[in-house]
Amino acid sequence: MLTQKIVKVGIIGGGLMGRELLVLAGRWDALIEHPVRPVITAIADTSDSAREFFTKAGVSESYSDYKQLLESKNVDVVYIAVPHNLHQEIYLAAINAGKDFLAEKPFGIDLNAAQSISDALVGKKNFVRVSSEFPFYPGAQAALKEVKSGRLGEIVEVRSGLLHSSDIDPLKLINWKRQKKFCGEIGVLGDLGMHAAHIPLRLGFRPTSVFAILDDIITHRPDAKGESIVCDTFDNAVLALRAKSSESIREFPMFWEMKRIAPGEINTFYFTATGLTGGVRFSTRNPAVYQTFTLKDGKQIWSEIQPGYNTNWPVVTGHIFEFGFLDALLQMWASFLAEREGSLGDRFACASVAEVLDSHKVFAAALNSHQSRGQVLIA
Repeated sequence: MLTQKIVKVGIIGGGLMGRELLVLAGRWDALIEHPVRPVITAIADTSDSAREFFTKAGVSESYSDYKQLLESKNVDVVYIAVPHNLHQEIYLAAINAGKDFLAEKPFGIDLNAAQSISDALVGKKNFVRVSSEFPFYPGAQAALKEVKSGRLGEIVEVRSGLLHSSDIDPLKLINWKRQKKFCGEIGVLGDLGMHAAHIPLRLGFRPTSVFAILDDIITHRPDAKGESIVCDTFDNAVLALRAKSSESIREFPMFWEMKRIAPGEINTFYFTATGLTGGVRFSTRNPAVYQTFTLKDGKQIWSEIQPGYNTNWPVVTGHIFEFGFLDALLQMWASFLAEREGSLGDRFACASVAEVLDSHKVFAAALNSHQSRGQVLIA
């Protein structure tokens, strides 16, 4: 039986995703012959109640100051899940402390912040990747392989996005994601954009220009005291992009959607690519299937395929069972820790620093497009 290496993980930010990681570590035995085993050893958060959730679960080290966690010899890897305005400060501190870490998107409040973090990694040994779990769905993985197979032929169009309606209630209390000082001017682009960008960028679809429609639908929200507060970030974003790839002889249209107010959606990730000879589409709204497009005897045919529980890293779960968001998180962390250990092989990897920088370049150009109401070239 494979002997697993223990990796000690510290969490900075004890909110929703930090808690999910703690729970996920308890499901690690679902993975078959993974080379490492994560153990959550430390939590850092300014909130006493947030830290209490972890200490009650047996996490031994608890800090109100993240710098103390980064100094701990009982932490090998850090997961950093904090608001965007804190990314640059904490990511740079983690780099300087020599820690490996999985960073939350968007890897800085804006392009300048993301570039400064990337520059700080030059010449350093830190292993750093960025969180993006939706591509780990079996249907999304199948869609990736379908595009890579070349069966689509000349690319006609690509679409990807994340649609949910967590902000559809106008009386929902304002949170940091609707405030520029915390979420940045890019707003929903930074919050949800990497979900739309990850698969296209991994496939080598490089945006060259963008026309952006950025929409601020609910302009004010109440705070905890009932006072009306200005929402100065965008709720929704639709980006019409021109894109290139090494397999395409022309630029083709690509659309990225990121919406916090998408009526009829709870939390839907989707990816679609069509070409002259084939196509593929997947959506978490119907996660048990993906669809492929072919031409046969002059007829256009969409076929539905059930990928089953066919995962990036093998698991004990039976092939006939259904896959969900928490399974995608497990696969993302399995990928991150296996790649860090040099054991990922040709399996799908987490979003890279280069990919997230490319996404930031798109988002910066999208802001310029919104302001000029025109198409903007992407640097």
